Amino acid sequence: MAATRTAKKQTSRNDTPNTPEVSESKIARMKVGDLRRELTKRGVKGTEELKKPELVKKLIKAEVRSAKGGRKNPTSRNDTPNTPEVSESKIARMKASELRTRLARRGVKGTADMKKAELVERFIKNEVAKKSGGKRTGKHTSPSVDYSQEIRSTADRPERDGRSLVTTDHEVIRKWAQSRRAVPSTVAGTQHDGHLGVLRFDFPGYSSGDRLVEVSWAEWFEAFDKRRLNFIYQERRSGGERSNFFQLENPDE
Repeated sequence: MAATRTAKKQTSRNDTPNTPEVSESKIARMKVGDLRRELTKRGVKGTEELKKPELVKKLIKAEVRSAKGGRKNPTSRNDTPNTPEVSESKIARMKASELRTRLARRGVKGTADMKKAELVERFIKNEVAKKSGGKRTGKHTSPSVDYSQEIRSTADRPERDGRSLVTTDHEVIRKWAQSRRAVPSTVAGTQHDGHLGVLRFDFPGYSSGDRLVEVSWAEWFEAFDKRRLNFIYQERRSGGERSNFFQLENPDE
């Protein structure tokens, strides 16, 4: 009888009273596969070897952290000092319906089940990515990134033909690809846990030897930003011919 009461207690009460929007009982009822997928979305690694109780505990902690951050940080201070034009407090005052509408217009999916704190966090990240546009740096930033000219918007121009360029601006990348009739793609067979694998562009009349699968721009950019990639490329070769050269580089790996 005591064991029955204990089991019921674990799944029925809220162990985080300061974050009532986090439902421990709902998380505890989730399947192992769903728990792993949700943790992967939040950047949690090494979940393959974890059993359900450990997965539940990790997801609850991640949810609590997200809920607290969504309530406190965006309304109290600017967490993105390098992009002062992004106002977290203004975004936090927006209604959930407006946040969903704006995110949908930008190609962000899966917002229907998000609570306001999650919507605010996602919108802020989207704004920061949109405003920054320059290169990403990390412990393993390559010499190619350091050497390349930063392009932050479609208004920026290369210093000269043959110049190596780097950007994270979505519109710059989209415009570059579309001008070459290239479509966003991934290498077939490299997908995992419902996420895109190796990112590529499929150029007409050109074969890389890999079997490419076309994906949407929203999916491509979601993976691009989540992996903190840099887009290193050329507009024209030193002789003035249009160049299709590009590479994707992660400064953290």
